[in-house]
Amino acid sequence: MSEERIHRAVSADGTEIAGRVHGEGPALVLLHGGLGDGEVAWETLWPHLADRYTCYLPSTRGRGLSAENPDHSPPRLEEDVTAFVDSIGEPVGLVGWSGSGAWVLGAAARSASVAAVAAYEPGVISVMGAEDLDRTFGTVEQMGAAAADGRLLDALRAFAPWICTDEEVRALEQTDFFERWAGAVPAMLRFVQQDASYQGVRSTDPEELARIAVPVLLMRGEQTRLGTWFADAAQLVAQHVAEAQVCELPGIGHFAPVLAPESIADELITFFESVRQPA
Repeated sequence: MSEERIHRAVSADGTEIAGRVHGEGPALVLLHGGLGDGEVAWETLWPHLADRYTCYLPSTRGRGLSAENPDHSPPRLEEDVTAFVDSIGEPVGLVGWSGSGAWVLGAAARSASVAAVAAYEPGVISVMGAEDLDRTFGTVEQMGAAAADGRLLDALRAFAPWICTDEEVRALEQTDFFERWAGAVPAMLRFVQQDASYQGVRSTDPEELARIAVPVLLMRGEQTRLGTWFADAAQLVAQHVAEAQVCELPGIGHFAPVLAPESIADELITFFESVRQPA
């Protein structure tokens, strides 16, 4: 379909959550990570899915087409996702990436609309090792200093080597990634700051994970940087979700949804087709 479609929902605190819609078929909601928004995160991936699924590409608050709100705490971001999937009005396949892994898992624990969840390299900060934590804090400090001076492109260039392999950074430099994604840096920093200070219940706590009753696929790239962290995060989730499976995809890294979308799309199609139930 050629006409522009936008789906809008209202989160629990009244914030409007919106995203573009592409394709036809069962509903599939793809949620951007800690960096990015629904406008840029999946633009190379959704075309590989739109012949099978109606692909919804929402942004959480303060990003993309969604309204701003100063509260970017973990519960609020999970409420954004839950409100969006509930508003679709049919069972939804839910996809997360990196920082949104916790948000989609939280929505799966709370919403009867979620039929299955797939998460590519979900991050769980509680299982990150000391050395990786030091690198992470140093990277966030560099990004914050650059962003405070209005140098969003420099902030994004500080971020990329933290999460991407050298090969991925070179590949991204051959695209317009840095120019197009730099605008999402302020929202990422707000999320990171509020996530770090949050002291309440988290969707990745064992007791919360145990509430998830739908199938969950946890994917990881074989060549990803911070591989130990992502492996430990997947193991934690799989230990406490009743119906979870873990898979490692060869030859790809953390930005595979941008750089190797066919690999991710094939895995998503296989998974969601396997868990679909007759109407």
